[in-house]
Amino acid sequence: MDALTLFGLFAVTAMLVCYAFEDRSPWFVVLFAMSCALGSAYGFLQGAWPFGVVEAIWALVALRRWHLRPER
Repeated sequence: MDALTLFGLFAVTAMLVCYAFEDRSPWFVVLFAMSCALGSAYGFLQGAWPFGVVEAIWALVALRRWHLRPER
């Protein structure tokens, strides 16, 4: 397994964990957004630009959700 694949595995694993725990703290929503940004970077680095674009959009959606949370 090369470094790029490990980076992608880390990004999507972090996304999954943060998504599972985002009801516990607003910080998990921020971490989810950051994980989506890492997933986007992975997509672009791997050459799968549609995946990179979709993950970048998810990162922006997550940041908006964090911004609109009342307990932030």
